[in-house]
Order: sequence, then structure tokens, then C-alpha cells
Amino acid sequence: MRFRILGPTQVLLADGREIPVGGPRLRALLALLLLDAGRVVSADRLIDGLYGEHPPRGAANALQSQVSRLRQALPAEENPVELHPAGYRLAVDPEDVDAYRFERLAEAGRRALDGGDWPRAATVLREALELWRGPALTDVPGRPARAARLDELRLAAIDDRVDADLAMGASAALVAELREFVVAHPLRERSRGQLMRALSALGRPAEALAEFEAARSTLAEQLGTDPSAELAAIHLAVLRGAENGSTRRALPSQLTTFVGRDEELKRVGELLGERRLVTLIGPGGAGKTRLAIEAAGRQDGEVCFVELAGLADGSDVPQAVSTALGLRDAGLRAPAEPGRQPTDRLVEALVERRLLLVLDNCEHVVADVARLAARLLGACPALRVLATSREPLGLAGEALCPLSGLTVPPAGASARHADDVAAVRLFAQRAADVAPDFTVTTANVDTVLRICRTLDGLPLAIELAAARLRALPVAEVAARLDDRVRLLSMGSRAASPRHRTLRAVVEWSWDLLDDAERRLARRLTVFAGGATLEAAGQVCGLPGEDFVEALTGLVDKSFVEMSGGRYRMLETVRAFCAERLADAGEADDQRRAHLAYFLEFAWTSSDHLRRSEQLHWLRRLDAERDNLHAALRRATAAGDAADAAGMVAALSFYWWLRGMRGEGARLAADVLGLLGVEAPPMLREEYALCVYNASLSGAGALDSLGTQRAVISSLDRPPRQPFLLYLSGISAGPPSGGSEHVNELMRELRRLVGSDVWINALGTMGSGSAQMWSGEWDQAGTQLEIALDGFRQVGDRWGSMITLGALGELAAWRDDPEAAGAYMDQAMRLAEELESVVDQADMLRTRGEIRLRAGDLPAARDDFAAALLLAQRSGAPEFVSAARLGLAQVARLGGDLVEARRFCEAALTGGLTGWYVGEATRTEVMFVLGQIAEAEKAGPGALPSADGA
Repeated sequence: MRFRILGPTQVLLADGREIPVGGPRLRALLALLLLDAGRVVSADRLIDGLYGEHPPRGAANALQSQVSRLRQALPAEENPVELHPAGYRLAVDPEDVDAYRFERLAEAGRRALDGGDWPRAATVLREALELWRGPALTDVPGRPARAARLDELRLAAIDDRVDADLAMGASAALVAELREFVVAHPLRERSRGQLMRALSALGRPAEALAEFEAARSTLAEQLGTDPSAELAAIHLAVLRGAENGSTRRALPSQLTTFVGRDEELKRVGELLGERRLVTLIGPGGAGKTRLAIEAAGRQDGEVCFVELAGLADGSDVPQAVSTALGLRDAGLRAPAEPGRQPTDRLVEALVERRLLLVLDNCEHVVADVARLAARLLGACPALRVLATSREPLGLAGEALCPLSGLTVPPAGASARHADDVAAVRLFAQRAADVAPDFTVTTANVDTVLRICRTLDGLPLAIELAAARLRALPVAEVAARLDDRVRLLSMGSRAASPRHRTLRAVVEWSWDLLDDAERRLARRLTVFAGGATLEAAGQVCGLPGEDFVEALTGLVDKSFVEMSGGRYRMLETVRAFCAERLADAGEADDQRRAHLAYFLEFAWTSSDHLRRSEQLHWLRRLDAERDNLHAALRRATAAGDAADAAGMVAALSFYWWLRGMRGEGARLAADVLGLLGVEAPPMLREEYALCVYNASLSGAGALDSLGTQRAVISSLDRPPRQPFLLYLSGISAGPPSGGSEHVNELMRELRRLVGSDVWINALGTMGSGSAQMWSGEWDQAGTQLEIALDGFRQVGDRWGSMITLGALGELAAWRDDPEAAGAYMDQAMRLAEELESVVDQADMLRTRGEIRLRAGDLPAARDDFAAALLLAQRSGAPEFVSAARLGLAQVARLGGDLVEARRFCEAALTGGLTGWYVGEATRTEVMFVLGQIAEAEKAGPGALPSADGA
């Protein structure tokens, strides 16, 4: 039998059936006995537990009666209730009682946590916590003190489990769980600190800082105390961006165990402690990526993993790193700075950041990776780089860690200790995945050793060979492998023996595929970054039933991996199959099929990006980014101008929302090279979008389009990509002549588009902004509210956000700080949903200015400090300077002129030349420096002026 007291008292048989125990008094008696399972409990203790301080007359007889009824309720053949001279005993194993089992598991989880074994800690603690079904001892009257002890142990176990989860990487789900927990236990500082760490790790430090303020206020109101030193330390770490406050461990999760490589793992760890650039080098299939992931996971602090295998062009390396770090070219409300390169923003974001950057699969873009690594390591003293490549990066100070096959005993060596051989363990584990009954025995160990030696211990080769055990006995695998290797060894003697061997495994595996599997395998190589089931089915052109059977076969035979609903090929396998695609003469047909599918997907997604399902489609586009850009590049390289321009047009809004304007500008500029200097017939809209996108990085001939009005007039239909209207204003500037010209343009636009809600909301927002800048505040407010209603009607967070930002600024100008703050809070929530950290920084800064005008210096300081942190981590120098300017104003108005001057001088360093936002900030800084100089001359006691705040 099993017993439960962590919730209502229950007795369960081995088959899961519940035994009814009886009424409340009987369940309480059983619970009290279970608290001391296996030990004698005195009658006095039981009476006290059942009846409290005032037991009824004849309580001893009543207890005897209750015990008798309990014995009758439990199965006679297993009746565990025993009578002893000193009381009663429940003769059961404590392990059969959930409370005892919970305490044992909680302690084991805590030991694993203290020992750094986070996955085991999380697993064991979850198992412990799943035993709870409600409050402990809920059937015992008054709930004894031991119930409170169990409740506290449960809270500690939750805290320990959260610590283990945080060590493996924070998630949005963990944040949501912690928020609920903090609401239920507002005085529990450990949980509050965990929430702050989780938010900071997800790039949301402003929210983390807000949690600290909430904790400080709660503790002061309810206990009259300040936060503990531990919570204050986390607060300081968040402000500084330190590892304890903000730890990003963005490493790919692994589906299989890590086998062997103990020495290499130790060496990589030592090298990372001594050197700032470590490169794992070795042939394809040696396990460089897996070793890098394992080594990075054992490092303290922030880690970012960047997968480079899907890149077709080395110029995309900086953008890939920016994407992995979550950086944007610019905010959603401002254009990118002309002439700034992605590397510049990376330097700005990492200059003060302690980070391990893992650059995986560098060999095909090694020169570009080397240039980027040299720039970042030279400018960012706290940065370390761990790279994997088939060749060194070739930089001074680079520490190399060569990687070949797993160690295998030489031929003729004893097989007695084969279980200790890493290659054999790997083969056995992977073989058991496809053939659960397989084990290495004295009968087959020599054969397994021969396979591992033949494959030089290369992990990928061993895994592919082990996968064959699904259909073949191990002896047959060894025989076929030997034949194939001997055949290929007569080929190119200049090639690496390991490379020949690995190719032998792939080619041999290819020979075992049926015709449909081979056809699908070669066609899948057209995808970059994997494929969904739908995309693979439509692009590869196999009949439905044949496609599913072939794909299943490829997964079973380790040609294709399936993870997270996507199908991917190992790079070595993909390269081999791509050769087969070219040999079959299908490469161009597959390219066109791939382009057609993703061009349609891009247009469909673009339509959904202006609706309430915006976030879902942003995530879908993120998942297909490599495919979309590969299709665009291939179309450009093949001279398919119409399709290439269509892809630029379809992706324009996505690029803007994801802050990928630099990458989009380069891609658009390449397409312009095909289109020429004038818009081809039937491609006016696509041509204009290519020009506008290219102009964001200083390229593209804007004068070839004329004015924004000329572009709209040239269209003979509503734009398929309505974002054209916003992008044209950002690129070419609004129409001259003030709000009247904007209104005239809007009337022309409405004649073209009719009742399209999103386009009309966008135009109304433009009119309201123009009226606001012209001083027509009443009309501006009306127009902006109409625009906001339109964006909310269709569910577009982006349009709502920029409109709310404009309404916040308007309210501030009209001396209504409360309304301005409310607008900015709403806008910031939308920016967070859109994952635009730069815009969060911008809006915090704006809210700080509003609070500064209202005289709330502490609140303004908090906003500017949070804005500075977010801007620094995003590599946005213009917003860094603006936040420092705000802090300077707070210090000046607070009478600290030394601090004010220090912030102003810091604000003048970097990011303030070359474009209008930077120049405007520089002008403001110089004005405030003048105010500081005047205050210094006036001497102590002079009142500071709020002008310019």
C-alpha cells in the first residue's frame, strides 16, 4: 500500500485503486500515525492531535474505538496498525508515505544543486513537488506544527528547483510562474530575487528593477525593513549587467547524452580560463559542436551560441551574431543611422559585457569570422570567444584544441575493459536507441571494437553506423562497412583518411536508401536551417504517402533529425546529398520550388503581421529566416529580378519589426543591381521598396523615386505591402508644407486604398504627428486617438505602440504628466511584447523626461538608469547618450553639479555625429553644460533652473 498526507489523506493499493478510510476523525488518526511511520506514537499524542487542548471525557476509549475502526478499514491481509504498551504503531515502510519520500527527494535535489548537477536537481525536485496535492495534513484538526514544517520545505524545494532551472536558462514560462509565486508570497525575498534574475536573463532588466522597487516598498510597508543584502546584491548586479543578475545561457538543448571527451572538456575549460579566443578544430563529424556546447554550459556567466552553418555569405556573420544576442539595428520608432555597420553596434553592446560567445561552424566563412572576432576581442575586454571550425581563425593569441576521433584501443588489444572505451559506449548507446535489446557482450565486443577502429572513432560515423542496427545485425554492419572503406580507399589519396572514412559511412548509408528516400534526401538540401513538414512536402514534390514514408525512413536511418517540429540534416550528410542533387540535374528546379513556396509564405506572413496574430507570425518568420534569405539570395544570383524584388517587398515590414534594417538594406541593394536605375513596368511598388530599404544604410538612389506623393501617385492599385507608406516617410522624410500637405496626401491615399483600416490608421497617425509638430495640439490629439482605435481594431501592436508614444509626447507637451505616463506605460508593454529592447530604452527615457518636468526626481532617475542599462546592452549609442543626459539633468536639479557634469561629458562620447537624432542630443548636452557652468559660477545656494528639462 501507498499512503498520502500531502493533501487529503489517501490509501492506495499497488494497482492505484483507493481504499476508502472513513470519516474525518479516522483520516486524521491515520495521518497522525503516518507522520511517525514505523515508530510507536503515544496515546496522549494521538488524543492531543485529534481533540486539541480540551479532549472529551472518555477520550482514551474513543481513541481505542477509532483505532479499531481504522484496522477494519484497511485490508486484513496487510493490516499495519499495531498495539504496543506505549501506544500505537503503523508498521509501514516510510518510503511508502509521500511526506517521507518528498523529504528524501528534496534533500537529494538540494545536494545535486549544490554540486552543480542542475539537470538532475531540476528532475529530482520536480518529482518531489509532484507528490503534493494540496496543503499537508489537511485532515488533521488545527494542522499541527509539522504541517507548517512540511509547507516550508515545499517552498524551499520550489526555490531550489527554480535555481536549477535558472542555471540552465531562463524562460518566459518560468517568469510567469515566479510572478504568481511572488504574488502569493510577497515577503519571500529569495523568490523575488529569482524573478529579477530571470527577467534580466531574458533581456528585461527594466522589469527586474521594477520588481526590486516593489519588494522594497512591500517590506517597508509590512515589516518596516529594507531588502536583505542578498536581494540588494542582485539589484546591483542587474544595474551593472553582471552575471548574477543577468545570465543568458542561450545554448541549444541536446536530445542525447554526452559520451567521452573528458580530457578535451577539461582542456577547453582550462583554455577558456587562460585565453580569450579558443578554437576547436577537426574534421567534419568529430563532434566539435557538441563539445563546444558542453564546455560552454560548464562556464559561469553569460553565454551566447551563434550557429553559422546556414549562412551563405560571410558578410552576414555580424548580423547572425546580432540576431543571436537579440540586438536590433534601431528602434521601431526611428531609422537606422546611415553608414553604421552591424559590427559597430556589436562593439557598443559588448564593450562592457562579460560574455562567452560561441561561434559554431566557421569553416565556410572563416575569413569574415576572423575579422569580426579580432574587432570584438580588441574592443571588448570582458569578451571571450569559443569557435568551432575545420581550420584555425589565424588570429594572434588564438588557442587551438584539435579534435579527432574518440580514443579506441589498437587492434589486438584486450577487449576485457571495452565498457571503459568512449567510442564503444557511444556506439552502444546510439545502437540501443534504434535496437533496444542491443548490448555489448563478450560475443560481439570484438566486432564493435573493429567498427569503431575502422571509423577512427569519429562520433558522427559511429552514430550513423549504429543506426544501421535497426535493420542489420552488428556483424553485417561491420562487414559492409569494411567493404565500402576498402573501395573508397582507392580514390583520392590526397584526402584526409578520416574524411574518406566518414564519406564512406555516408555513401554506404546512401546506398541503403530506397529510391524515394534518396529523391527526398537530395531535395531536402535546398532548405537552409531546416524545414517544417508542410514546407518539405510542398517543395520536394513527392506524392503524399510516398513523402511521409520516405521522410520517416530518413529519420529512422539518421539522415534527417527531427526537433521542435522541424527537419534538419547534419551538415556532412547535407553536403553529400547536395552533390547528388546536382548530379540528378534537379538543383535549379528545386531552387525555383523553394523560392515559390517561401515567396508565398512571406506575403502571407506580411498580411498577418498587421493583425492580432502578429506575434505568432513573427515567430514563424524567425524560424524561416534562413530559408527566406537563402531564397532571396538565390533568386538574385540567378537573375530572377521580379521574384527577388517581390521577396524584398514582402519582407520589408518583418525586417523593420525585428530591427534587421542593415541586413535588409544589403539584400535590397543587391536586388537593385538587377532592376537598374528605373522601376520596371509592373514592379513600381517592389522597386520603391528596394530603394527605400537600401537607403537605410546609405545606399539606394532616393532621387530616382521623387517625393512620397509621387510614389503614391504612381501606384495603380492599393499597395500590396502597405508598410511602403511608412517606410517612404522614414526614408525620404515627410512632405514639406506642414500638416496641410500631409492631409492632402492622405486624401489622395484614401482615394487609392478605400476603407483599408490599417492603412487609414497609419495615415491618420501621420497626420496627427504632423499637426502635433505644427502646434495644432487639439487636432493632433483627435487624429492620434482615431489612429490608435484603428490599430487596435486590427490588433497591430506596432502601430498602437508608435501612436501611444506620440500621444505620450503630446500629453507631456500639454503639461499632463499623468496621462503621458499612462500612454508611455502602454507603449512600453507593447514594445516588450514585440521584444524591442531599444524602444523600451527610448520610452523609459521619454517617461523619465515627463517625470523630470513634473519634479519627481527619484522616479525620473530610475527611468533614466533603466534606459541607460537597456541602451548599453542593445548597443544603441544615441539612446545611451540621451539616458546619460537625463541623469545629468536629475543630478543638476538635485544640486549635484559634479555628477551632472560627469554624466554630460560621458554623453558626448560616441554615437552623436552623422545623423539628426545624434546631433539633436549633442545640442541638448551642450545646453545643459552651459546651465551647469552658470550654476557653478552662481555658487552654493543658488536655485537650479528647470529650463531645458
